[in-house]
Amino acid sequence: QLQLVESGGGLVQPGGSLRLSCAASGFTLDYYNIGWFRQAPGKQRESVALISSRGDTNYADSVKGRFAISRDNVKNTVYLQMNSLKPEDTAVYYCKILGTTYWGQGTQVTVSS
Repeated sequence: QLQLVESGGGLVQPGGSLRLSCAASGFTLDYYNIGWFRQAPGKQRESVALISSRGDTNYADSVKGRFAISRDNVKNTVYLQMNSLKPEDTAVYYCKILGTTYWGQGTQVTVSS
């Protein structure tokens, strides 16, 4: 069964860091383009960072220079390193296999003092 499981969310103070993980099971991540998305309360889900099967990356303007997406094909996992976090980064973060309807269940990130 194809599954994506996010982890690593939590409560962090402004300026802090978190690393999110998106672990895949039931399929091999190598061949797929993967995205991290987020949805804040009352807002639409938005793209945060994308990584292609070749390792090319793309970021939303709001996170450029602060977030970094990477993949470890041996561990079958995609990561999102988030630095210099701001209160406006507070949201549920999801990973997705691009071009499909496969989403993870999400992990909550709260940035607050």
